[in-house]
Amino acid sequence: MSARNVVIVESPAKAKTINKYLGQDYKVLASFGHVRDLPPKDGSVQPDNDFAMSWQVDGRGKKQLDEIASACKGAEKLLLATDPDREGEAISWHVREELSKRKVIKDMDVSRVVFHEITKGAIIKAMDEPRELNQELIDAYMARRALDYLVGFTLSPVLWRKLPGAKSAGRVQSVALRLICEREAEIEAFIPQEYWSVQGDFTAPSGDRFAARLTHVDGEKLNKFSLADQLSAETALEKVQRGNFSVSAIENKTVRRNPYPPFTTSTLQQEASRKLGMGASRTMQVAQKLYEGIDLGGETVGLISYMRTDSITLSNEAVEGARKVIGTQYGDNYLPAQPRVYKTKAKNAQEAHEAIRPTDLARLPKDLADYLDHDQMRLYELIWKRTLASQMENAVLDKVAVDLVNGDKSATMRANGSMVKFDGFLKVYTEDKDDPSDDDDDNRRLPNMVQGDMTDLQQAKSEQHFTQPPPRFTEASLVKKMEELGIGRPSTYASILKVLQDREYVTLSSRRFVPEDRGRLVTTFLSAFFERYFEYDFTAGMEEQLDEISNGRIDWKAVLREFWDSFSGQSEKALSLTGTEVRDTLDKELGRHFFKADEHGDTEAARKCPSCDGGRLSLNFGKWGAFIACSNYPDCRYTRQLDEPASDGSEGSAEETYPKILGNDPDTGIEISLRKGPYGMYVQLGEPAPKEKGKKAEKPKRASLLKGMKPEEITLEIAVKLLSMPRDLGTHPDSGELIQAGIGRYGPYLKHGSAFISLPAEDDILSIGINRAVEVIAQAGEKGKATPKREIGAHPEDGQMITAQGGRYGPYVKHGRNNASLPKGVTIEEVTLEQAVELLAARAAKKGTAKKGAAKKAGAKKASAKKTAAKKTAAKKAKSKKASAKKSAAKKAD
Repeated sequence: MSARNVVIVESPAKAKTINKYLGQDYKVLASFGHVRDLPPKDGSVQPDNDFAMSWQVDGRGKKQLDEIASACKGAEKLLLATDPDREGEAISWHVREELSKRKVIKDMDVSRVVFHEITKGAIIKAMDEPRELNQELIDAYMARRALDYLVGFTLSPVLWRKLPGAKSAGRVQSVALRLICEREAEIEAFIPQEYWSVQGDFTAPSGDRFAARLTHVDGEKLNKFSLADQLSAETALEKVQRGNFSVSAIENKTVRRNPYPPFTTSTLQQEASRKLGMGASRTMQVAQKLYEGIDLGGETVGLISYMRTDSITLSNEAVEGARKVIGTQYGDNYLPAQPRVYKTKAKNAQEAHEAIRPTDLARLPKDLADYLDHDQMRLYELIWKRTLASQMENAVLDKVAVDLVNGDKSATMRANGSMVKFDGFLKVYTEDKDDPSDDDDDNRRLPNMVQGDMTDLQQAKSEQHFTQPPPRFTEASLVKKMEELGIGRPSTYASILKVLQDREYVTLSSRRFVPEDRGRLVTTFLSAFFERYFEYDFTAGMEEQLDEISNGRIDWKAVLREFWDSFSGQSEKALSLTGTEVRDTLDKELGRHFFKADEHGDTEAARKCPSCDGGRLSLNFGKWGAFIACSNYPDCRYTRQLDEPASDGSEGSAEETYPKILGNDPDTGIEISLRKGPYGMYVQLGEPAPKEKGKKAEKPKRASLLKGMKPEEITLEIAVKLLSMPRDLGTHPDSGELIQAGIGRYGPYLKHGSAFISLPAEDDILSIGINRAVEVIAQAGEKGKATPKREIGAHPEDGQMITAQGGRYGPYVKHGRNNASLPKGVTIEEVTLEQAVELLAARAAKKGTAKKGAAKKAGAKKASAKKTAAKKTAAKKAKSKKASAKKSAAKKAD
């Protein structure tokens, strides 16, 4: 019997949960995301045919559509309940279009329902409020999809032809890549500037000590660079050391701090990165699971509202729930007189719903500890705290600034402090800063003093500083920057960052983005020959136009026509570029990156070929990508890869700079060197031992450089750490098993007992400690659990111990090199010595049979080959005899 109502959602987890809420009259099915897409080939979008789009159903999509079509037979209603955003609207539209083609729903009532949380109340309410599909949102989706397709399929061939080694480009990803590359260029061009400061330690009349910094000398206020060198700093220090300081002024002010608004997608990604060390992709994966539902003792419940949103508003029910929890958990003095109202600045209609919040704030994080894994618990707690804090009272801080002046008024020192008078929302939540060094004195207390008090100078010192280059982007700071510039949308940030890493345009090093040379070449090419289309303002303006489409203000095809008319022409121009034009442009733009500039910014000295007279090094391109080459080719064949350091020798290539001695191992005193082999760069401890007759030469210990490591950055300390792998981190607090950090064939890993877990890209294998390792293992779930190992007893034949343990393919018993899987239903704890011996014997016999079979086959093949050869020989002899007979007959005839 078919259900009267068919409901389509995106994921099977969501389908299972919603089916429980709706009952027998409803059948809930998953589309598994999009059921069709543009085929990845040229011509899927046709600008010359009014931007007609050819959609294709893939194998998985067909399977889901078949199931949906089958369920619709005999049903009365089709309710499209995919996610409440532009992408969800598009998925519903695709499903409806394909079912219409099949003529499955011609007599059915088809409608769209949306909900922002997966709770019974929200689902029932959504089913009672159906609507039509929103054509404006669908148009905005098609415009975005067509734009991304046209840019990708137009640009990529240009890159392949003009920039060997480049993989592809995208409308938004390439702009994000530009941000990373331009930041790296700023860092490389940065020239540190010296400056000094003077600090003093004082004792107040109460006997309490406090610190102050020099702010005025001889009545003149100091700026950051007033004390530009050691001489000026020492002169100022002498004035301070005269002592006899008294309090000249005290400034008190009360500061009220407002709580932060609830999370949007981007602010959640930023805070999860800063506070939890979770990347954008991982954050969204965990949030998706919390949204779709967690089994809470037999009932599956969605714990947070929809996690792709620009909105910071909260529903009345959420505000009331928050105020109730605040009053109960923290008291009425933490509750503002009126609920706080946050107004979203988002222009996009697809995001016109709530902020990310718990579906029920009364569900405290501690109550969910038994149901959530490590990452789920941390992210839920973060969302719960942020939402609750957003409705709490302001924090009140008393800020104090005390000025101290010496007797002759030649030096003025200032001490700053702050005291939290009322913690308010800080009781629950504080936001991490991008720059942890930005100290606002919130935790610095000053002793009570009044004007005229004498203070004792205990000591004073001057300190040298240098200005620092801007930091590389973290995932959090890059997402923040993209949001500030209006590039992309929150729902796309995680995929953008992943694509850049998958294409090997950037790497993550110590959780910061470092552009690869390939990424810098692509960015420079696009900036030089497609400048307008990858400017920040242009990309942001295009996002605004897409928002206007979703609001129904402009026609989506008009936006496409305006873009395509100019972009296609620019692409034709780029295709007509000569190799020399591309090479010379990139060589000029990236010269300071590949060749060290002198104090005047000139790179010519570094461009002199070390292998010939008069040769000039420059960027060149071959079949497999870019490299550095001499201008005197083919007479001089000096080349080097982009990531190789320049050779200081007078001839030969950069190969001759290796091996490079880094120093001696601090433990053994053996020399450590950096070398280049056929499979890349590596470090080596010592030299191979002399080969003795009849013995295999012992190889020295070696370790390959990790992905993203640059040879010129490898120090003795880093080399020692690489050679120390695998290293013991400690024992797991729960299992008691040893945890090791190591580097394997597929990259860095953690070993927990017999379980291997790949290390997340944002973690550093060389510095990871036991606490973070335990977190990573917990995040791995079942994969990270140490498999038990049990000694069963000695084998009756040789007395060698038989063990039972878990493995990749299930539990097994082991005796020497012989392994045998345990039968289904037999556990490691239950298997007996007799069973183990029997299983091992059967396995050994099977191996023997396999070997005999292989030998028989080999023998049969050999015999068959001999027979074939004999037949061929016989045939040749027969043929030869026949030919001789013919010749004899011919002679007789003559």
